[in-house]
Amino acid sequence: MSAGRHERRARGELSRVLVVDDEPDIRELIDLTLSRMGLAAACVGSVAEARATLAEGDFELCLTDMRLPDGDGLAIVQHIGEKYPQLPVAVITAYGSTENAVAALKAGAFDYLAKPVGLEQLRAVVKSALRVPHATPSADRDLPDLTGTSPAMAQVRAMIEKLARSQAPIYISGESGSGKELAARLIHARSPRNAGPFVPVNCGAIPETLMESEFFGYRKGAFTGAESDREGFFQVAAGGTLFLDEVADLPLAMQVKLLRAIQEKRVRKVGATQEEPVDVRIICATHRNLRDCVDNGSFRQDLYYRLNVIELRMPSLRERVEDIPELVESLLDKLAGIERPVVTPAAMAALASYPFPGNVRELENILERATALCSGNEIGCSDLHLAPDERDEELPGRGSETLDGYLNRLERQAILEALQQTEGNRTAAARLLGVTFRSLRYRLERLGIE
Repeated sequence: MSAGRHERRARGELSRVLVVDDEPDIRELIDLTLSRMGLAAACVGSVAEARATLAEGDFELCLTDMRLPDGDGLAIVQHIGEKYPQLPVAVITAYGSTENAVAALKAGAFDYLAKPVGLEQLRAVVKSALRVPHATPSADRDLPDLTGTSPAMAQVRAMIEKLARSQAPIYISGESGSGKELAARLIHARSPRNAGPFVPVNCGAIPETLMESEFFGYRKGAFTGAESDREGFFQVAAGGTLFLDEVADLPLAMQVKLLRAIQEKRVRKVGATQEEPVDVRIICATHRNLRDCVDNGSFRQDLYYRLNVIELRMPSLRERVEDIPELVESLLDKLAGIERPVVTPAAMAALASYPFPGNVRELENILERATALCSGNEIGCSDLHLAPDERDEELPGRGSETLDGYLNRLERQAILEALQQTEGNRTAAARLLGVTFRSLRYRLERLGIE
């Protein structure tokens, strides 16, 4: 809880919210709603007034319209990010203006509301935002932490702390076994939604015919076998976080419905005639390259941009080899406790040179097997059962490179040759390579080609 809030409560004063909107009717509606919630509102109608009011007072939330007479809401979001980084700010966007909402979230907005402003959604956003300053860090005490001190993991931890303060949809990318779900759980546990549920959903494990009813629920009698009303994943996750794992496996028909639910923050149960508001934060993940899925037509571009507001990339174990000794110690503590065996230097060196296609999950499996099979209190190279063909066999032409490095080198070479043939014309190069211009631009950025 902020020092300002402590002082105001000690004096019996109300928490203060800054409302920025040039429409008097909306200001009055928000002011009335906030007062009924026991909050005090300071209402202004322009960017200049908002800056002046922020400088004069201590606020715990800012609600700002995107369209203002002397600028837009993004200017206020950026100003608050620079001058008052602890102050959550939510933006009010025009109906259907997804681009503005995404831009605001990327700029650092906590959340957004669409016009016409629904009172239930307004109250949900305000309650969630006012929990930000005192979200309990102990909420994740039962979760294992991300192990490792490598630069890659330090960057991941810093990102998790930032993302926990936002309501922006997050896309977690990374290979299987790299810790994507653990990262999602840590974001939830350190967020103001930590008192709500964390609902993980494996999108690839749900039959297509059951998708809609599983996600949105159904009414009694909606179909044969629907003997009573049932809540869907969105309703179960109310007030918390919905984690969509392997989101790339969603069929296109379901992607359309999911896009609407995320944009409108409303869902309709199967068999119902009315939509109902839902208050969930979406975090998604997949081991596949979602950008490539968009390029090949298996994933909707509009949903991709709606889900990928902020990307958190989980590094593979090959990218943080220096963390392997610490991971080994941590996993052995978990697997065997005080009776755990010791890994010999030769075995540790073998682990450090192993490519780990299954990442941390595979390392845990290897150690669990070695703990059960080793003789005495030492784990040697033979106990690891790392087959020579798994560790040492090299793909033709790649030498000691990892598969990712080898494929990136081939891709870079093909792109550079195409650019050379087209004298730097990217549109022509994309046509020559058989990809879209957007896909080529993405690949240029990913490979660092100027």
